Amino acid sequence: MEQNERQLVSLLSEITPLYDVPMREAKARQDALAKPPGSLGLLEDLSVQLAGITGQVKNEVSHTRIYVLAADNGVVCEGVSSAPQSVTRAQAINLTRGLTGASCLAKHFGDELVVADMGIALPYACPEILNRSLGKGTANIAAVCRELDCKMMYISTDYVFNGQGETPWDPDCKDYQPLNVYGQSKLGGELAVSGALEKYFIVRIAWVFGLNGSNFIKTMLQLGRTHDKLRVVCDQIGTPTYTLDLARLLVDMIESDKYGYYHATNEGGYISWYDFACEIFRQAGLPVQVDAVTTAEYGASKAARPFNSRLDKSKLAENGFTPLPEWKDALSRYLRELGDNQ
Repeated sequence: MEQNERQLVSLLSEITPLYDVPMREAKARQDALAKPPGSLGLLEDLSVQLAGITGQVKNEVSHTRIYVLAADNGVVCEGVSSAPQSVTRAQAINLTRGLTGASCLAKHFGDELVVADMGIALPYACPEILNRSLGKGTANIAAVCRELDCKMMYISTDYVFNGQGETPWDPDCKDYQPLNVYGQSKLGGELAVSGALEKYFIVRIAWVFGLNGSNFIKTMLQLGRTHDKLRVVCDQIGTPTYTLDLARLLVDMIESDKYGYYHATNEGGYISWYDFACEIFRQAGLPVQVDAVTTAEYGASKAARPFNSRLDKSKLAENGFTPLPEWKDALSRYLRELGDNQ
């Protein structure tokens, strides 16, 4: 193992839980100050957390380091970004040269400013930028797993393929043709894991929905309460993945030694986004007219979208894993979960 990897493992082993008593005392002190509770926002949370780290109620920060995480996340491809990807690269470089407002403020207050590449799409020549893009970050985790003889689970996507045709993608297919930056970054992670380890699970999923974050179901429900008619594409085909069902499968996987590539989405047959929307409104009891349109007719997205998100999941049963429940059942349970958490 390289020296920096040994140091990382050593540092991780020294991490201890936060000190509970100082955190409670720091919170009580915050509430006793002559100010409205919570009026300082995240600063109050940070002071409590700092007390948990140091074990002291009162702390002073003599030196601060500002991290700027620079990345292209595909938003520009959707036509909703104010600037092209070349601006991400230029701004990252300018930050290291002291040519931005953030740089000037950091210099004025004596703070150290560090720029990290978390996924800048365009190439650059600037050694001052830390390279921490997804592929390399995943490779670092894989290296530690190899040294510690650990299993590694990596969640990926059908976007590593070109999304064409009608044949379901085999989990062991190596005909990679990522559609966009997201697909490229996930493929980089896949290759980093499979190239470094033997004990790994690479699980590709699609059309994900769960309680946290945004998803297609939440969007449809929101639109269905304000619209009586919607257009939804009918030529992009796949199957949804309910995170609760997926989590149970992943636990079963990680406890086994059936390593390799897998595909995991809910059962119930391949459907279109149009089919999914119709079932969402049916189960939710919303009287919305859904019109089927092609991707070309819809015309809103500038990013390449896969027409074929069909994933062959037969390898799950072949290796003794229980396939995920049917997607209609998953949708029903999810809608109940949403109702219970509102």
